Amino acid sequence: MITINERSRDAEPVALADAIRAALQVRADGFARIEADAALWIGLAKACTAGWHDLGALWVDDHHVRMALWDAQENCRAIVSLSLKAGAYPSVGLHHPPALRLERAMRDLYGAIPDGIPDERRWLDHGVWPGREHEPGYHFLPVEGNGLHQIPVGPVHAGIIEPGHFRFTANGETVARLEARLGYVHKGVEALAQGASIEKAAKLAARMSGDSTVAYSFAFSRAVEAALGWEIPPRAQILRGVMAELERLSHHVSDVGGICNDAAVAVLLARCSLIREDILRTQAALFGHRMMMDAIVPGGVARDIDAAGATAILALLERIEIGFHRVVRAYDQSPSIQNRTHGTGIVQLDFIRQFAAGGFVGRAGGRAFDARASFPYPPYNAVAFKVPTREESDVDARIWIRIEEIAESAGIIRQLLAKLEDGPIHAAPPPFQPGAGAALVEAFRGDLFLAVRIEDESRIAHMHARDASWFQWPLLETAIDGNIVADFPLCNKSFNCSYSGVDL
Repeated sequence: MITINERSRDAEPVALADAIRAALQVRADGFARIEADAALWIGLAKACTAGWHDLGALWVDDHHVRMALWDAQENCRAIVSLSLKAGAYPSVGLHHPPALRLERAMRDLYGAIPDGIPDERRWLDHGVWPGREHEPGYHFLPVEGNGLHQIPVGPVHAGIIEPGHFRFTANGETVARLEARLGYVHKGVEALAQGASIEKAAKLAARMSGDSTVAYSFAFSRAVEAALGWEIPPRAQILRGVMAELERLSHHVSDVGGICNDAAVAVLLARCSLIREDILRTQAALFGHRMMMDAIVPGGVARDIDAAGATAILALLERIEIGFHRVVRAYDQSPSIQNRTHGTGIVQLDFIRQFAAGGFVGRAGGRAFDARASFPYPPYNAVAFKVPTREESDVDARIWIRIEEIAESAGIIRQLLAKLEDGPIHAAPPPFQPGAGAALVEAFRGDLFLAVRIEDESRIAHMHARDASWFQWPLLETAIDGNIVADFPLCNKSFNCSYSGVDL
């Protein structure tokens, strides 16, 4: 263990904007780079809890632990690095609980010890990794009270849902506590990316969470391009935005249907499934893959569309709007569904702020953060759209955020297609120089952060991605408190967190 002097432990919170002004190292990717000592590290961690800025990611790379932080109001972002001392560093989670699972994961992957962490349990390691069998087994947090019983669910579920274990502690039908245990689809992505070519690493990134494949490819490509100073053609920028919004449309429509199905209204799931199938078939016809996997690549895009393709997308949008309007009308006029979704699965607004929850989870609770608007990147810096928010923070609010975002995405796509001009869709890379880059993009679940470091020519030294679900899974556990067990599928689907995206 390292020894942290009392001065460091007693460090006052430090505003990110002040730290950036002192660093004076803002790079092309929009992130300042700050080399911190223990006192500054702890001060920045404490300021996360104080709400001065948000924790975006925490990872280990090149004998350093790094934090991504941002403050949308001050329009500043930074990657803060602290050198590991004897393999350890001052725990961020000790001061800011949203960092706990990130630190536990990095301890499993790299053996980096967060000094003072209040939760030392494994996260990704399920007790079978070589050389660690002697470590204590996993235990769920205790719950005390009369008449309590436990209900274990998973990790194997019905259908094709990914594996995850949910441990309910209930009093009768009322949930007193839920604790999730994930990590069952750990893939070793960061180890696989190390030393890989940019082309191979791009394919790994695109498969970290398959339903967000466009967003991950978008983030990876922007990070690589920032690291190498790689400029891409305007037409490619537009096509990237079109694909990203089609992906958002597809999953928002699917989620609304899935939530209605969990409220026992299967007919709306059927309608949404037909709409989504229409989207997937159009994507396959135009971009070569139903999910548009590997369509965004460093330097541009791999697939182009002609005038007929643009017309096909516009026709698709009209069909979506007509069909989905019927779904929305049926949802809004059905007392039985409203009874299930109103007031169910409420997330406290303080938790949303503390965890900097993104996407429909955050916006349903009043947090108006959207990477496309808060830190605009091409092509979103050239289009107009609204970021819808609600205050109820329940299942119904998360449905309505999706409904409103579907309309906004359709509007964005129309604006982008109107700007689509002839030109190349891919640019050759510039002369190679080692570098590091980061990107923040808005996936359909929320903000997605990805950082890369490239040392050898066309070889990735390190890649780290942080899915929005890292900060949403813990809020699902709070949302079910006080609800009945039977409402968990409804709450869970309204969050629709990624298992694979956090299992790395």
